[in-house]
Formats: sequence, structure tokens, C-alpha cells
Amino acid sequence: MSQPVIEVKDVSFSRHSREILSHVNLSVDQGDFYAIIGPNGGGKTTLLRIMLGLLAPDSGRVTVFGRPPGEVRDRIGYVPQFKTFDFSYPITVREMVRSGLMGHGKGVSRRIGPDQEQEVDRVMESLGLAALAPQQVGGLSGGEQQRAIVARALVGDPDLLILDEPTVYVDAPTELQFLDLLDMLRRTKTLVMVTHDIGVLPAHVTRIACLNHRIFTHEGAEITDEMLSFGYGCPVDLIAHGVPHRVLREHPPEGGEK
Repeated sequence: MSQPVIEVKDVSFSRHSREILSHVNLSVDQGDFYAIIGPNGGGKTTLLRIMLGLLAPDSGRVTVFGRPPGEVRDRIGYVPQFKTFDFSYPITVREMVRSGLMGHGKGVSRRIGPDQEQEVDRVMESLGLAALAPQQVGGLSGGEQQRAIVARALVGDPDLLILDEPTVYVDAPTELQFLDLLDMLRRTKTLVMVTHDIGVLPAHVTRIACLNHRIFTHEGAEITDEMLSFGYGCPVDLIAHGVPHRVLREHPPEGGEK
């Protein structure tokens, strides 16, 4: 059996005496499109930051490609939440995409060479951004801005792409365009995406876990009743496309059995 791309073993993390992650175990294999669902405040972004080596767990261990995350950052692409970008900043699309090469250069100067400039061109062309290269990112549509964010993460040609709530704060047409893009990327990359919205899961997700401080995992891409009850703490009903209505189960009375 090949080595997992990401292996999380018994990871716990607290901040200001508040437990955010409790004994989390997770394994992501090469070629996976792994979705981690769960409510806001359940620890999803914290887990991603630990996977990226930006936070150290209080206990437990994380390896990426068999090594500590900080040692393989050049193999990881990261798409942070849309809201973290200030699109009013005066920067062109090409400059934004090019900034994804920071840290990939060699030596103290970290100068970007001709081969890397060609990689910028290739990624922008593949994502339909070439004609937009000289434009200011603030003047783009939501879908174009989202593609620029992804291009920035892809320009170093990472083997692993990690996405944090990538469809939050974008409109429905942009969301659909973005999910189509993920379906294309999954053919060549291992993908890990976290979201609180189970309605945005792409059709080609291979595995799903639910995180709410603790984690519920099972093999396969099915969202189970047990997973939803564990993650969201109350009855949750899925909406099937094409069904005009649904009947919700009653929530248990306050203090009653859950």
C-alpha cells in the first residue's frame, strides 16, 4: 500500500483553554478528492492550518508526503477563504498569480526565472485568465477572481491542493463554475476541501469526513445520517434535486433525548 499523502494521527489542539480539535485521525490517499464538512466553529480551518504546518498541534502528529508539513510546502497549493483577499489592492491579475511563486525560488534572492514565468503563462492560459493578465483584480467578476485565487495556488505545480471554504461569499453562477474547475483539477491533483455547506460538494468527491471538534470518518463518499447528526447536533435532512418539498423531522424538545 502506498504512503498516504496526508496522515493525521491523534491530533488535539486548544486555544485559550478551549478545545478546538480532540483526538483527530485522518488519512488522505493519492488521487483523493477528500471533503471535510461540519459546522462553523467546528475546527475545520484549524485542522487545515495544522496540515499546512502553520500551527503545531498540542499533541499528535501530522505528516504530508511522509514528512513534517513545513518541509514540503513547495508541494502544497493552498486556496484560503475568499474573504481573506483584499481585491481593492492595486495589483494586476498576472501579479497576483505570480505571487504564488514566492517561496519557490532558490537562494536568498528568490528571483523568478524564465521557466517560472512560462509556468505563470501556462496556468493562466489553462484557467482562462491569459486575456485578463493586465487587468486589476478588483475589476474582475467573482468567478474570475476565484479563478485567479486558484491560479495563484497552482502556479508552483503542487501535488496537493487544500481549499478552505472556497465557495463562501461567491454567487451561485460562480459557485457552479468553480465546482466544474475542481472536477477538472482532481484528475491530476490530490484535493482536500473543507466546507460547512453540504450543498456545494462536487459530484466527484471520493471521500467525506465530518468534523465538529472530533471527527467522524468512513470509507466512501456517502453522507450518512450518523455523520450529519454527529456534526450538526440536530436532525438534518438532505434536499434531493428535483424534489419540490421535503418534510423535516421534529427537533427533540429542549433537554430531551437527541
